[in-house]
Amino acid sequence: MSARGEYAKGVQRREEILEAALTVFARSGYQGTSLREVAEVTGMTPAGLLHYFGTREAMLTEVVRRKEELARATANGASVLPRMGRSLRMNADVPGLVRLQAVLAAQAADPEHPAHEYFVERYGGIRERLEADLRERIAARGLDLDATKVAAILIAVADGIQLQWMLDPSIGMADHFDYLLAALGLDATDDDS
Repeated sequence: MSARGEYAKGVQRREEILEAALTVFARSGYQGTSLREVAEVTGMTPAGLLHYFGTREAMLTEVVRRKEELARATANGASVLPRMGRSLRMNADVPGLVRLQAVLAAQAADPEHPAHEYFVERYGGIRERLEADLRERIAARGLDLDATKVAAILIAVADGIQLQWMLDPSIGMADHFDYLLAALGLDATDDDS
């Protein structure tokens, strides 16, 4: 087999591992999932998994990245603000992934953590896109709001409401987020996307 064929097989196997890990973490969460469980689902050994990712943290980062990619793929061109509410609604169905992302993001605050750069880029990108979306909405509604500050605050609110939901699942993440948007005059339900 050519090196190109082996590379393609390796990429395909890595994708299969990520899909399995996504499913396992969605069901069992960060604490409840071991490399061994993901390995069993994929018919591999834990060492075999690490061959594709290097470390457990690198695999977890890729699982979070995959979750984000799937959310963007299902956005159908919607702008950032309405997507945030939809994301909070969808996250209620995958508590394990929400916990994984929260734990990994907190650990990645350490600059030495393997996921540090990913989360720095992730939050920076979301903030930048959200800020642009907010500038348009604020101008269209004639509101006296600072898009830069509101973007950072809305991201903090989304993360914080998810944390509260993890502790008390009766809290409606998206409902609370939508309430805040309406209170700010930024109701995103009028988005056509």
